[in-house]
Amino acid sequence: VWLGHPEKREQRYPKNVINNQKYNFFTFLPGVLFNQFKYFFNLYFLLLACSQFVEELRLGALYTYWVPLGLVLFITIAREAIEEIRCYLRDKEVNSQIYSKLSTRGTVVGVVIYTGKELRSVMNTSNPRHKVGLFDLEVNCLTKILFGALVVVSLVMVALQHFAGRWYLQIFRFLLLFSHIVPISLRVNLDMGKMVFSWMIKRDSKIPGTVVRASTIPEQLGRISYLLTDKTGTLTQNEMVFRRLHLGTVAYGMDSMDEVQSHIFSAYTQPTHDLPASRTPAATKVRKTISSRVHEAVKAIALVHNVTPVYESNGVTDQAEAEQHYEDTCRVYQASSPDEVSLVQWTESVGLTLVGRDQSSMQLRTPTGQIMNFTILQIFPFTYESKRMGIIVRDESAGEITFYMKGADMVMAGIVQYNDWLEEECGNMAREGLRVLVVAKKSLTEEQYQDFEARYVQAKLSVHDRSLKVATVIESLEMEMELLCLTGVEDQLQTDVRPTLEILRNAGIKVWMLTGDKLETATCTAKNAHLITRSQDIHIFRPVTTRGEAHLELNAFRRKHDCALVISGDSLEVCLKYYEYEFMELACQCPAVVCCRCTPTQKAQIVRLLQERTGKLTCAVGDGGNDVSMIQEADCGVGVEGKEGKQASLAADFSVTQFKHLGRLLMVHGRNSYKRAAALSQFVIHRSLCISTMQAVFSSVFYFASVPLYQGFLIIGYSTVYTMFPVFSLVLDKDVKSEVAMLYPELYKDLLKGRPLSFKTFLIWVLISIYQGSIIMYGALLLFESEFVHIVAISFTSLILTELLMVALTVQTWHWFMIVAELLSLACYIASLVFLHEFIDIYFITTVSFLWKVTAITLVSCLPLYILKYLRRRFSPPNYSKLTT
Repeated sequence: VWLGHPEKREQRYPKNVINNQKYNFFTFLPGVLFNQFKYFFNLYFLLLACSQFVEELRLGALYTYWVPLGLVLFITIAREAIEEIRCYLRDKEVNSQIYSKLSTRGTVVGVVIYTGKELRSVMNTSNPRHKVGLFDLEVNCLTKILFGALVVVSLVMVALQHFAGRWYLQIFRFLLLFSHIVPISLRVNLDMGKMVFSWMIKRDSKIPGTVVRASTIPEQLGRISYLLTDKTGTLTQNEMVFRRLHLGTVAYGMDSMDEVQSHIFSAYTQPTHDLPASRTPAATKVRKTISSRVHEAVKAIALVHNVTPVYESNGVTDQAEAEQHYEDTCRVYQASSPDEVSLVQWTESVGLTLVGRDQSSMQLRTPTGQIMNFTILQIFPFTYESKRMGIIVRDESAGEITFYMKGADMVMAGIVQYNDWLEEECGNMAREGLRVLVVAKKSLTEEQYQDFEARYVQAKLSVHDRSLKVATVIESLEMEMELLCLTGVEDQLQTDVRPTLEILRNAGIKVWMLTGDKLETATCTAKNAHLITRSQDIHIFRPVTTRGEAHLELNAFRRKHDCALVISGDSLEVCLKYYEYEFMELACQCPAVVCCRCTPTQKAQIVRLLQERTGKLTCAVGDGGNDVSMIQEADCGVGVEGKEGKQASLAADFSVTQFKHLGRLLMVHGRNSYKRAAALSQFVIHRSLCISTMQAVFSSVFYFASVPLYQGFLIIGYSTVYTMFPVFSLVLDKDVKSEVAMLYPELYKDLLKGRPLSFKTFLIWVLISIYQGSIIMYGALLLFESEFVHIVAISFTSLILTELLMVALTVQTWHWFMIVAELLSLACYIASLVFLHEFIDIYFITTVSFLWKVTAITLVSCLPLYILKYLRRRFSPPNYSKLTT
């Protein structure tokens, strides 16, 4: 942004907008159609419908092929359009918000603002991709098998005719005749089922505020093997709270902060010579020592930081007035680290308030309202390498120069004077999940400081090895410093993070924590959240930079068993560069993995490698813009609406308001969606195979003629009004109550093997279909008396009744809608018989002969399956049935 250069005002910058849409106005229809027809399933039906324009291949009315296909496409396009419109409105809402508010003291020289595609968070994210569920791919695979069966049956029929006449045309006619082997209604039922699953997730009062942004993949939530989560704002609240002040001989927790307050108050109100006569000199000396030590510690914490107090108008007081009078209600602390803000807020709560700061000075207010001025002589900022920060200040009232420093215990242990408590107490506080900082000071004479400053300036002017020389000069001060205190700050965990992680672990899901935070903090949070249990060993992967070091460290890691891994982003990059396969193999065996100092690109890379190496489904959870690439890469992306804005939740497939909602989302909704989708798809396949088996039996009995058994409305009505509602009602079925699913997450583990929809279950349903189709058709052929119309009436009625009874057999928990659907379908069929006189003899269906024949055939087709189900439940019950009885 140019200031004072009006001629450069016309310069164009990238538009500062968020866009999570998959399509735009022009690419929507081509994109949706391409995504539909790139799958074998839909392409097959398109070719089938087109073939009906060829006269020699036409088997019936055009609408019998084009209406179902049109319905499938209409539902798909409508669903995608609704999702795109919702996405557009969400993006519009976020883009209309004004984010940035600059507040500063001093003169503005210039402002550098990145917009649009030049934003770092945008550069770290990839374009949203069209996610296709593993379940859809499995169904696609089954339809290919069914298509293979269709081709084989057609060839067999023509072969049995000894390839007579124009046999190649006969092959095509048989392909069309048996086209029901591959059910077109499968896609519609699954898409509508997924919309119901998504609606159920949104309506669940136990997980309020949950939004489903990708209604095509809710069943994916039922098969997650790896959960990758961010730390700050996802597992934690991103709210730092001061918990502990430790002086070595005495420690102050949250319940004893009033003592600290009284020590500070007495330090500024009691003159040193005015001692109460009643006290003995010894007691006074001890009390004074503690008081002065507390005062020194709090003063150090109030001075050694990079926090700036900023004043804003609050409606009553304007900004200038608030700044002039240091108005408490208008003050806001600004800093790059929330840890630092929490420390300064704590010193304010005990009586020593940071009220002003600029580049060269700092002002503190005492409990008596007196303002203490400090001149900032030098600042040594915190770096990842040094793990500490320092400041040299001059107290203007006393003229004393003091060097204050705070940093990580590992570094500070070698800087402070010898003591016997630092290491032990740091360990104790870290085990409580606190982020520990060590605070120390060193008093300097004017001569010592002038000598240091001369050397420091000289080092900064060096041409060679400048940073090394500067560090050496600073280190000359960092010796024999007086240890003042330890501070313990806690980034509070979100509610119920521990039980949620335990549920996920018991469900067989491995949790990896990927964070940009430093190693100590990440490890500390992982222990605190029980991501790493108390009984587990931790292997901290040493920093490696070369191939040789990585090799040695991997060998050391290989010797460990059942231990959690903690690794930094830099070391991870080296390992993936040289030993990708070996590292991933070892990491996947760990019960938990913590990756610290991870870049957004690395997070996405880890997700991708897990998918490639294990072939298992991954779920990524995050709350900030730096998690978007990981969320978009994962099979299921979950965004947590947090303090870092809505970027993650807008880009995610599912959005939750709290991490704890993830347990119910996976254990209840994920499990139910997957099991229901599996039951629904297999039942639709069974429904189609039944009628195809009957067609095959019919054709073979009548000399392999390519004549349809059922025509016109019968064929469309079979898969719509007569059976659609009962079959679709399976989306409401459930094997256990949601409370049981949450109480026994081990039930979820069974789904990871993919048993609800496998080649085994598919084969069982195929055999059931062949058995029932054959029984109905042969039964009708055996029992019919005179006219062909009677075969149609007996077989079609038996078929409808069989389907309704099979739905009843499949249901595990009855819902009122299921009963209504069964009765409604039966009523629709009986009512429609009046209009179907061209296919069915109305007088025949009212006779006793018709009724007993239909009853006998239906019983033979269904009763054995009911008996088998009873025996299986009796002698080999599934896991969930043991919990419900």
